[in-house]
Amino acid sequence: MTQTFSSAELMIVNSARMLRDGDVVFVGVGQPNLACNLAKRTHAPNLTMIYEAGVIGAEPARLPLSIGDPTLASGALSICSMYDIFANYLQRGNVDVGFLGGAQIDRFGNINATVIGDDYKHPKVRLPGSGGAELIAAWANRCYIMTPHQKRRFPEKVDFMTSAGFLNGRAEREASGVRGGGPLVIITDIGMMEPDQNGELTLTALHPGRTAKEAIENTGWDLQVAAELKTTEPPSNEELRILYDELDPDGLYLKRE
Repeated sequence: MTQTFSSAELMIVNSARMLRDGDVVFVGVGQPNLACNLAKRTHAPNLTMIYEAGVIGAEPARLPLSIGDPTLASGALSICSMYDIFANYLQRGNVDVGFLGGAQIDRFGNINATVIGDDYKHPKVRLPGSGGAELIAAWANRCYIMTPHQKRRFPEKVDFMTSAGFLNGRAEREASGVRGGGPLVIITDIGMMEPDQNGELTLTALHPGRTAKEAIENTGWDLQVAAELKTTEPPSNEELRILYDELDPDGLYLKRE
């Protein structure tokens, strides 16, 4: 019988695998937090994890519940101000990877986490905003975006640009002067998308059992499919054990089937 995996398991495990041993990563909260801590406990023990509240080189004994969780301070390389994290570390090019998410991601990887609707002053939904995401999107050397693959999340154009992807194309981002590399991979529960030469997101990989048709039907633009479409490796038993038994035993983010 073919084993099935939850959307959260697929996104977290495949995001963790994107990280390289020795990377400096701006962690974030929620599922990226799980992905980074999973990577550090498996193939990337030399991962340097940065948390926005002012922690560099975190070595948490348990999964931190927020960017200011006290467990982050114990054993960390440095405790500093939030200003130092952004101004003296991120903007100097010292962060290899930033994890991002949002309510909408368009075909050029621009992110909306501000409002849904055409009228900023009277939106259909007002969202929490960027936090530090707009700076991470601009200055991190690589950005990975995690989100479920739903048509409402992938419009052709975002209602409001909170964090810059490739703007209206790769050349426009380069002309803007921001130093970061932009979104490198979008990890969803169907597969993965990567920017083409123009910066437009293209389907490049599928998770086991998923189809390109599913991805196309759940995308708000004419999603192009790579000529050589890859299939991701399913989560291993050890990766799942670490997630459920070590990182999230209380089921805050993951629910056992």
